Amino acid sequence: METDSNVEAAPDEARHAEKMRKKQAAQAKIMANKTREQGLLIVHTGKGKGKTSAALGMVVRAIGHGMKVGVVQFVKGAMHTGEKAVFDAFPDNVEFKPMGEGFTWDTQDRSRDIASARAAWDEVKRMIADPSYHMVMADELNIVLRYDYLPVDEVVAVLTARDAMKHVIVTGRNASDALIEAADLVTDMTMVKHPFRSGVKAQAGIEF
Repeated sequence: METDSNVEAAPDEARHAEKMRKKQAAQAKIMANKTREQGLLIVHTGKGKGKTSAALGMVVRAIGHGMKVGVVQFVKGAMHTGEKAVFDAFPDNVEFKPMGEGFTWDTQDRSRDIASARAAWDEVKRMIADPSYHMVMADELNIVLRYDYLPVDEVVAVLTARDAMKHVIVTGRNASDALIEAADLVTDMTMVKHPFRSGVKAQAGIEF
């Protein structure tokens, strides 16, 4: 015998199925004209955690597709990171270059910081110009631009003149307006809560 609950469930299932059919048709209509592929200039910025982590996730995806990726870290480099250990296992797919010497308050030497930023930027430019790289990640580039260690106009000019199918990811707080304007995809990470404010230090596997 059919119970009252079964009688009620049948109309609910039918309504759900009809709703999903309409959503499917609407989604198909939206996707019908999304046929173009191109290299993207991607910017991860904001005060929240996860800018570099999200970019490294894209690097992992690219590896999975057999793509070659160049990763240059502008500020990081003074400490061992988990990502370097992982990417070292894929020498044919990833060139991982931590070229920073720590934050500006660690080095306390502006000329040295500028020289380090320039050397890292030269590597980014080399990778962008090399057709064998499908993706280039410039980690914490926004920080050195904020401190005027590199000219924003020069950086934007190189990024926008790249090959049409090359992806470039730029991370770091305080992305410049010019870079945001030039980008195809911009994500602003918003901090809601962070354990650092409760006295928790940076931890292996989470921050590095």
